[in-house]
Amino acid sequence: IAMMDDFYMITQEDLEDIKESISTQNLPTAVNTIKGFLEKQDHVELNVGVTGESGSGKSTFVNAFRGLGDEEEGSAQTGPVETTMEPEAYLHPKYKNVKVWDLPGIGTPNFKADEYLKLVEFERYDFFIIIASDRFRECHTQLAEEIMRMGKTFYFVRSKIDLEEEGRRGRRALTRKGHWIPSERIVKMVGLRKIGIEDPVVFLISSFELGKYDLNLLQERMEQELPQHKRRVLMLALPNITLEINEKKKKALEENIGKIALLSALVATVPIPGLSVAVDIAIVTKEIETYYSTFGLDDPSLQKLCERSGKTIEEFKSLMKSPLSGGINPASILSLAGAASLVVAENTVEYVVSLVPLLGSLVAGGMSYMTVSTMLKRALNDIAEDARNVLMASVQTEV
Repeated sequence: IAMMDDFYMITQEDLEDIKESISTQNLPTAVNTIKGFLEKQDHVELNVGVTGESGSGKSTFVNAFRGLGDEEEGSAQTGPVETTMEPEAYLHPKYKNVKVWDLPGIGTPNFKADEYLKLVEFERYDFFIIIASDRFRECHTQLAEEIMRMGKTFYFVRSKIDLEEEGRRGRRALTRKGHWIPSERIVKMVGLRKIGIEDPVVFLISSFELGKYDLNLLQERMEQELPQHKRRVLMLALPNITLEINEKKKKALEENIGKIALLSALVATVPIPGLSVAVDIAIVTKEIETYYSTFGLDDPSLQKLCERSGKTIEEFKSLMKSPLSGGINPASILSLAGAASLVVAENTVEYVVSLVPLLGSLVAGGMSYMTVSTMLKRALNDIAEDARNVLMASVQTEV
């Protein structure tokens, strides 16, 4: 069956928890159990500490990481001199559980790393970004050493790389994956091995051209080193500015489809004419709206993209081929569900019922589960493809 892989979006551990919820609790309680799991995901906090010397581009990076320009509402104040006197949290415009902290500058004559980390309340950050605009100095290595000693993670970022032609000439050719990596000469120059890092890595970043250079390498490293429940938060919050991020956002959203489909099957109340299936339209609509927001295809995000790229919103919308691009409403959702039901075969429904037996006693529970799984997978594929086309057009990239 073409859509059989949908079942593997829900882990065996998740499945056992769900089966236990259904078999040991009454139906409303089981529904609330799954709802609680999904809501808990939306409240996982991610706290990123951004530090470096005055004038190194900390605040601009804080803004770029959240998908904002320096002059936009809610952006961190920037300037050639230090503008941050104490830690200041900046919320992500779409994910209020994501906070990017602009930390006071380092590099003062009396700088002491242990006192600095105590001042900024070291414990609350999931990881640190240590930024330098040219050479990494003793204050950077002192801070990194203290962070390592206290068991936290940090990443060295060399900012303003777009302004340094020497930096460009000093880099190796593209790797096989198409990413730039720092040259051995640059790594030696910054002198990071002396603090005990066996293979020091410096990520070269331009906050004004965040999609270029080493952003993909940086997000890959962060993703590898974050706890699993934090990885999803990171991927959804990153601005959708590279094809790699676009694909990883899709995979992060795919992981919830099985759970959403089961929830819809359990609380299904809206019959679809002509089908022996019921779908909770509100649940499905909310999930698809999340897809548009996450990929930056909602109207406010598209308007910002227009201002940056010089293109019109009509140009971008002309590239969007998803059946839902004309609007998310009950009619378009039902149309999507009708198309999805055509690929749901009887033996597939039997497979679902064999996994979660109680679904067989619900009104068309198995059919509802498969229909919702299929329609969400189709919607996500279409929207991710639209986002890819919009991204390529915004940077005039040919692939």
